[in-house]
Amino acid sequence: MSVFDRDDDDGLSRGARALVALPERMGESPRSAEARLDEASGLASAIGIDVIERLAFRLRDPKPATLFGSGQVEQIASAARMAEAELVIVDGALTPIQQRNLEKAIDAKVIDRTGLILEIFGERAATAEGRLQVELAHLDYQAGRLVRSWTHLERQRGGFGFLGGPGETQIEADRRLIRDRMAKLRRELEQVRRTRGLHRARRQRAPWPVIALVGYTNAGKSTLFNRMTGARVMAEDLLFATLDPTMRQISLPGLDKAILSDTVGFVSDLPTQLVAAFRATLEEVTGADLLLHVRDIAHPDSDAQAEDVLDVLGEIGVGPSVDRVEAGEGVPIIEVWNKIDLLDADARTAIEGEAARRDDVVLVSANSGEGVDGLRRLVADRLSTGDRIRTLSIPLVDGAALAWLHARGEVLGQEVEGERLIVEVRLSDANMARFGGR
Repeated sequence: MSVFDRDDDDGLSRGARALVALPERMGESPRSAEARLDEASGLASAIGIDVIERLAFRLRDPKPATLFGSGQVEQIASAARMAEAELVIVDGALTPIQQRNLEKAIDAKVIDRTGLILEIFGERAATAEGRLQVELAHLDYQAGRLVRSWTHLERQRGGFGFLGGPGETQIEADRRLIRDRMAKLRRELEQVRRTRGLHRARRQRAPWPVIALVGYTNAGKSTLFNRMTGARVMAEDLLFATLDPTMRQISLPGLDKAILSDTVGFVSDLPTQLVAAFRATLEEVTGADLLLHVRDIAHPDSDAQAEDVLDVLGEIGVGPSVDRVEAGEGVPIIEVWNKIDLLDADARTAIEGEAARRDDVVLVSANSGEGVDGLRRLVADRLSTGDRIRTLSIPLVDGAALAWLHARGEVLGQEVEGERLIVEVRLSDANMARFGGR
């Protein structure tokens, strides 16, 4: 149950009225204030908050007590009263002291960007693993914020109470309980990592490559996933519509089969607690044979969003460097420029010209299906890059090994020598490694 499903005296219900306040620092972000306010409003809408007012403030000298200057705080308080806002969302990071002081000055609940994103993740996590990851991130974030309750420690529910709920007035937090709970969560997540490692090892021995979709939230990954797999993964026009990873089998030209993985969307200023907590999920990305970086090419901040995605990939050790890929240390990346159906004629012509100058870009509309067949062909070509003719010797009785080679490579010839079968096969380096690990 989410905090929005309650209607108690201290909680908020869906449709709660909110004001978004953006603290702007010179040179802090390449995005415009309007684009950043749009994204913050989208995050709020993702969990049913109704943004009534949006304000941006230039911060020359951030105040330790309130972040904003005194005049700006008064302006926020006045606007919140005029809009009858129950909640003020600060699209930036607040210290616990700043959060408390702002709540007193504005006389409304205040959360920052990290708190909002954690609330979304808390409501969206569907699997047991996702719940563990979000709760650990929440505890890490809230450890120093004694103005919130810890009642969620005793039960599992959607959302984590940033926006109110039972126990809001219970300031006393049992620090030992929090530490013990975090230690228990870390142990459980470590078990998840070990289990994922075993699954990944089995997939490495299997004859099927793994392709991971990555990209900024709402770039269209899940729509593309559904288009390529025929699945029905949640694909709505919402930020963080997908949280838990999903994997499906797909067919590609010239390949028997492959595994496509849909992953959580990235976002600018992704809370460090979430990057750490979701490392187990993102390890699926590090173990992939190929990444499809899905971009909303019609979005005005598409370039900045792409940089944010690459930054997160760098944090988890999956850099896009060509040198690293050639050295066998990185994961090859194809950029999928999605939503070309939303471009006007002039913009589309410009985008097509830019894409034509690169060999790692494909234009698609996941919504209409345009370009998806070309994407399948490019993926198949990339996965077969590095194929070489190899001569292998396998036991005559090992029919499974021969079937494996037929499924994953191109068997060019075979002959019997005693109790061994000498097979000439065209096989990629990755699959040669898989074959050796069988």
